[in-house]
Amino acid sequence: MGKAMMMLCFLLAFIFQICILASAEVKHYDWDVEYMYWKPDCVEHLVMGINGKFPGPTIRAKAGDTVQVNLTNKLGTEGLVIHWHGIRQINTPWFDGTASISQCAIDVGESFVYNFTVDRAGTYFYHGHFGMQRSAGLYGSIVVDVADGEKEPFAYDGEVNLLLSDWWHESVHEQEVGLSSKPFRWIGEPQSILINGKGQYNCSLGAKFLNDSARSCSDTEMSPQCQPDIQSVDQNKTYRVRIASTTSLASISFVIGNHNMTLVEADGNYIQPVSVDSLNIYSGDTYSVLITTNQDPSTNYWISAYQIARKPPLPPPGLTILNYKPNPVSDTPLSPPPTSPEWNDFAGGKSFANKILALKSIPKPPTKSDRLNTQNTINGYVKWAINNVSLVLPTTPLIGSLKFGLKNAFDGKSPAEDFPATYDIMKPPVNPNSTYGNNLYNFDYNITIDVIIQNANILSANVSEVHPWHLHGHDFWVLGYGDGKFSEENDGKNLNLDNPPLRNTVVIFPHGWTAIRFVTDNPGVWPFHCHIEPHLHMGMGVVFAEAVDKIKTIPDGVLTCGLTAKNSGPVGGSSSGPPGAAVPTHYLLFIYAFYVIYSFI
Repeated sequence: MGKAMMMLCFLLAFIFQICILASAEVKHYDWDVEYMYWKPDCVEHLVMGINGKFPGPTIRAKAGDTVQVNLTNKLGTEGLVIHWHGIRQINTPWFDGTASISQCAIDVGESFVYNFTVDRAGTYFYHGHFGMQRSAGLYGSIVVDVADGEKEPFAYDGEVNLLLSDWWHESVHEQEVGLSSKPFRWIGEPQSILINGKGQYNCSLGAKFLNDSARSCSDTEMSPQCQPDIQSVDQNKTYRVRIASTTSLASISFVIGNHNMTLVEADGNYIQPVSVDSLNIYSGDTYSVLITTNQDPSTNYWISAYQIARKPPLPPPGLTILNYKPNPVSDTPLSPPPTSPEWNDFAGGKSFANKILALKSIPKPPTKSDRLNTQNTINGYVKWAINNVSLVLPTTPLIGSLKFGLKNAFDGKSPAEDFPATYDIMKPPVNPNSTYGNNLYNFDYNITIDVIIQNANILSANVSEVHPWHLHGHDFWVLGYGDGKFSEENDGKNLNLDNPPLRNTVVIFPHGWTAIRFVTDNPGVWPFHCHIEPHLHMGMGVVFAEAVDKIKTIPDGVLTCGLTAKNSGPVGGSSSGPPGAAVPTHYLLFIYAFYVIYSFI
């Protein structure tokens, strides 16, 4: 009887999965990407738009659906790729959208079809991943609902979707040239913080409340392109507020005036519900919070986004309005916008980060890891470096070089796996031996990797910065944060192995460390990098190559540049390639530290 019941359960589960697969759909989009004139903050500049709009269109699908995006490059002067941030690209690593890593850049006038499955519900976004195209405005939201027949672990009556970004009046090409110049030219802080692509420069919706020289925005300067994206709600309802940060630099303190928020999702993973007054949101983070619209219905309320974690002067807050229907959407709230914490309130940031814990239903990390041990000028150029190497990507995509044994397509040097035990993170030495390289780590399949990201002082005295790190192709468990230099003996035994959250982006605080753990169960070539756009542009990243030998096919059109174009022609889905020895696998027994040394503020 027991065996019969077990077989019946298996059969029902199988039928249920078949029904879910049968209900999956194909979501098809045709996108033209081009530069256009736009007024994101009421001042006209060039932006990268999709189909004549900024930000780009929202992708909405259900878990299990296939997303197809036919992307045409109409930029005129530069290549193009799009990364689908938080989508793990299981079985489709070549559609991750990273130039020189997972594919060739799409040439001017050419089209490329991304075709991938969104495997689980959550809040995500997409953005350009060639040069600094995210800073130019190439981004948009992705919302994945649960599959038919499944339920979220919380209930709500409606949704509010918010995309946070920052905006400069200096063009992205001017920014890139300044960052790569000798002497170095820093772009400075953004002019505006945008909410759903809309902000106001040199004026403010809340001017009458702000203790500065801000003036109220006039009707003539508030064009439809920069008018606040006001969110209308009904009273006494529960709303899910989805928030994604595609900022290029800014960390954000996010508040909804007079409303407590219950945090329920982080980076597409459910967490233990926790009540918060504000969110600390770093570049690459996505969250869902629940709010109850139970406040005085006779007024509207502020939604505010303040830049934090960098020295003033900072831009004014991004503001929009939570409109309680039937109040007019143009009614300014009666109270001032919520105040921001001090820019350097890192204690508050750590407190917030430590509140995020996984639900019991989320898998726990493996209790043991197969572990390996893993600063600023180069020839007078200011660069960021990891373990003394500043990341430079090759012309031949790494996925093709590794798959086909093209050893001459990248430098192939084994990156540093440790740093001196005597290294003083408060007083890093000036290291004239920093070099450029690919920083490529080879992993075997299905092993467990620990990474300790160690923050240090930059070459300016007593200065260390916040850095959000993003891993492609994976979620990882955040095992803990700490101050100072990580100690395996003292800190290793205190890591959270009970209920650490699963994330794809994690912050490292000034003069501190962050510990993560992940399993190499997704064959591909995956970047791990700081999500601040100028920092990645200046070399702050590494690449994880993972069981590339298990990749069976690579579709046509992915590898049309560099040595793969010259030697292999159209890939055609073949798992064979140019002759050469098998790619050597470096078995990493203990990734102890990616030692991060900063030479740029």
